Amino acid sequence: MARNSYQTQLADLRGEVTAMADTTRSRYDRSLAVLDSGDAEAADWIIEQDEDINQWYLDIESDCIELLALQQPVASDLRFIASSFKIVTDLERVGDLATNLARYGREAAGELVVGADIGPLGDTAGEMVSDAMEAYATDNAELARQVAARDDDLDADCRAASEQVVRHLMMTQQEGDRSVDTAVDDVSRALLTIRDIERIGDHAVNICARTLYMVENDDELIY
Repeated sequence: MARNSYQTQLADLRGEVTAMADTTRSRYDRSLAVLDSGDAEAADWIIEQDEDINQWYLDIESDCIELLALQQPVASDLRFIASSFKIVTDLERVGDLATNLARYGREAAGELVVGADIGPLGDTAGEMVSDAMEAYATDNAELARQVAARDDDLDADCRAASEQVVRHLMMTQQEGDRSVDTAVDDVSRALLTIRDIERIGDHAVNICARTLYMVENDDELIY
């Protein structure tokens, strides 16, 4: 009977992690919408709701500690619990980055994108997080490897977008369209947006790394 309860706790843990991921992805998608719209009310809601994600992370951390302390798991169960804890750490950071994006969109009032199409970058990073979590939820090591391999393309696209933003700054300043201070603020905000989207892709890779370790005891993506 105790063993059944233990297995239920493990299943509940996986369910909580995937539910946290779904909520975090939803908040992230809303932050991408704010980048386009500049909707201050939507941005404020995303920022205020970040505390819920933080608390969820702490609750799952507590569950993991309880399982480790009381059940003393070994082998695959130990890897599952440890990996789940690391994954929610990455999800909490994705939530933080989503609040950053919401702030950038609010500050730019719907005119964030300067010289580069940032939208597809955001979509790619979000899809990587969702696919990484699908790999975790289904113990799919091959999917984890596939998602991690997409990160090089995202990094290259982010570098190209950053270069486009800087070139745009140089061109507009030559034409005298805006003051230097305004141009620098706009470009800095766009570059920070690209940087944070790239970091979300990195967190997706971290989720894949822990999933691969959890499923196959393979640390190839961790180091």
